[in-house]
Amino acid sequence: MRRVTLFVNGSSKNGKVVAVYGTLSDLLSVASNKLGIRASNLYNGKGGLIDDIALIRDDDVLYVSEGDSFVDPQTEEKAAEDSSSCHTDWLTLNIGGRLFTTTRSTLVSKEPDSMLAHMFREKDVWGNKQDERGAYLIDRSPEYFEPILNYLRHGQLIVNEGINLLGVLEEARFFGIEQLAEQLEVAIKNSHPPEDHSPISRKEFVRFLLATPTKSELRCQGLNFSGADLSRLDLRYINFKMANLSRCNLTYANLCCSNLERADLSGANLDGANLQGVKMLCSNAEGASLKGCNFEDPSGLKANLEGANLKGVDMEGSQMTGINLRVATLKNAKLKNCNLRGATLAGTDLEVRSLLLYETF
Repeated sequence: MRRVTLFVNGSSKNGKVVAVYGTLSDLLSVASNKLGIRASNLYNGKGGLIDDIALIRDDDVLYVSEGDSFVDPQTEEKAAEDSSSCHTDWLTLNIGGRLFTTTRSTLVSKEPDSMLAHMFREKDVWGNKQDERGAYLIDRSPEYFEPILNYLRHGQLIVNEGINLLGVLEEARFFGIEQLAEQLEVAIKNSHPPEDHSPISRKEFVRFLLATPTKSELRCQGLNFSGADLSRLDLRYINFKMANLSRCNLTYANLCCSNLERADLSGANLDGANLQGVKMLCSNAEGASLKGCNFEDPSGLKANLEGANLKGVDMEGSQMTGINLRVATLKNAKLKNCNLRGATLAGTDLEVRSLLLYETF
């Protein structure tokens, strides 16, 4: 008994081995059942039409058609490979659960030294993991990856509103897309308004005061008032901690219970100011003028100037009952006619130019 291997015309896959018996019609009937086609013609490997079963030898390879002409399976497979290679340039990326379809040339051409180019320049060189749909898995943020992919497509940086440029920058750095990273750094820098260190004027500050309830503390910590005219204003309970008040005009201002801790008051003029209960811990008032100031609070709340720099300060005629000047520096200060009754002076540098006290402490 002879046996042959049958293939569909033009293919060398999914062949069927069958026994040869009876007539040519019997063999065509078996071929129809085995291959699932309406077999009409039989061809040998060279394309010869077999019209007699006697021409068939044992272990022949035959190709079955439905009446169409012979198609060489090698030619057909080569065409299929060429067609397949044309389409393999398309691929799908699964970025953090979101699918992006693009071409291999897009990922490789624009930035040939990037990580993406190395990952997809040659197929499976990196052993890229794929999901059940064949998409390449990359554990990164999809919203930040989209502008990067568009940049690789057309060379322009376009970021939709609401997308944080810093996030896109980090993705660009991660994938090694240096030119895009440089563009993003410039874009981020330009998106920030220039820093404004100009001092706040009296007009601006008065607007703040008028818009604030009288019982609310105004937060002015760290603000720049350098050289401003704040004279005669009601500045009670305001937080001026670490603010720049150098060379300010604060004459006759009401600074009762204000916080001037670590503030810069160098060269400022506070003559006649109300400083009851003021906090000036570690403030810098070097060269300031505090003539005729009132530090004495009838309620017993003491002004605190502990650790303050009062070098060269003119405090002539000031009421300083109960003031805390512990470890303060009063070198070359003027304390003529000052009332220092009950003051705390432990560790104070009292190398002063004028020390004529109105009442001893």
